[in-house]
Amino acid sequence: METKTKTKKSSMDFQIKGNWENQAKDLKKKYPQLKDADLKFEAGHEIELVNRLSKSLNKKTDEVINIIKKGQIE
Repeated sequence: METKTKTKKSSMDFQIKGNWENQAKDLKKKYPQLKDADLKFEAGHEIELVNRLSKSLNKKTDEVINIIKKGQIE
């Protein structure tokens, strides 16, 4: 159960950094199954974005967060 708590906490702390439009374009190129609706993002609603992407990519939320972080410019 600790793992689930840590995953939930880390996903709740996750924030989109940089230009999301550019990151979304890159994700769409890498994962052509993603639709514009999957990539819609509103500030403060990161977890909703991660959940949509998780479902569309058939990946766990922590995997999706890592994919997004790799595309972010720090």
